[in-house]
Amino acid sequence: MELTFLPAGHILGAAQVHVRIGSRSVHFTGDLGRADDPLMYPPRPLVASDVLVTESTYGIRKHSTVDPEQQLRDIINRVAKRGGVVLFAAFAVGRAETLMLYLSRLRSKNLIPDIPVYLNSPMAIDASGMYQRHPEEHRLKEQEYMNMYKVAKLTRSVDESKLLNLRGGPMIIISASGMLTGGRVLHHLAAYGPDPKNAVILSGYQAGGTRGATLAAGERELRIYGEDVKVRAEVIQMESLSAHADADGIISWMRAAEKEPRMTYITHGEPDTSDALRIRIKRELGWRARVPEHLEQISIEEPR
Repeated sequence: MELTFLPAGHILGAAQVHVRIGSRSVHFTGDLGRADDPLMYPPRPLVASDVLVTESTYGIRKHSTVDPEQQLRDIINRVAKRGGVVLFAAFAVGRAETLMLYLSRLRSKNLIPDIPVYLNSPMAIDASGMYQRHPEEHRLKEQEYMNMYKVAKLTRSVDESKLLNLRGGPMIIISASGMLTGGRVLHHLAAYGPDPKNAVILSGYQAGGTRGATLAAGERELRIYGEDVKVRAEVIQMESLSAHADADGIISWMRAAEKEPRMTYITHGEPDTSDALRIRIKRELGWRARVPEHLEQISIEEPR
C-alpha cells in the first residue's frame, strides 16, 4: 500500500490522501479548502483515481458574498460603541489566525477602535509557531504574519483567562472551541452572553447537536457546566469565514480532474447536504456518484 499526502488547503497541514493498492487507487479529499482563502493556498488538483471519497460539509450551500473584513468592521464598531465585548468562537487552528489577520488589517487602516484584543486559546497560540516555521504552506508574508500576532495579547494561563471575565468591555476575545462544544470560550460565554450590549460571533459551520448550532438556529438558552445560561447578547454567524470549499468550489475542483473516477462516494456531511452534492456531481459532471450507507463496506477489486 502506498499513501501520498497532498495539500488540501483548509488549514495548515490539512491533507488529501491518495492511496494506491496494486493497480487500484482511492483518493480521499479530507476537508477541502477554498480557492480564495486569505491564509491558505488552494487545494492541490485531483489526480487520476479509480475511486474518489469526498467531503460534503457545504455540499448544498454557497458561501456568502459579504466581505468578511467589512462585516467585522461593522460588528466591532457597533459593539465597541456600546461598550460591549465581542466574543469570537473560533476554531483554534485556521479560524483564529484568519480573524487576527483581518483585525490587523482593519487596525492598520484605522477602521476599528484601538480596543484590547485577546487570543485565549492555548492550541491557537501553539499553532503560531507552525505558521512561522512553514511559510511555504500559506500566503502570509513575514511582515503580515508579525502584524497579525502583534494585534492580540496571548492569554496562556488559566488565571489570565479567568481575569478576562472580570474585565468587561470594550474588548475582543478570540477563544475556542468554534462550535461551543468545550474549552475556555464557554466560561466567557457564561460571563458575557447574558448582557445584550455584547456580541457572540460564530465564525463558521456549526454541526448539528452543538451549542453553536443551537444558537445559530435562534435558541437563546444554553446548558453550560450544569447551569442554564440565557444568551441576550447579539449573535452573528459569519459563514463567510468558513475554510471549507462550498458546493461550487467542490464541483470546480472535481471538474479539473485528470480523469473521471469509476465511482465517487460522498461522505462527511448532513444527509441532505451529501445527497444534494451527489445530484450535482451526476448532473453537471456526468460522474457515477452515491452516498454510502452507515457502516457499509466497499470492495475495490483488481481488474481481471
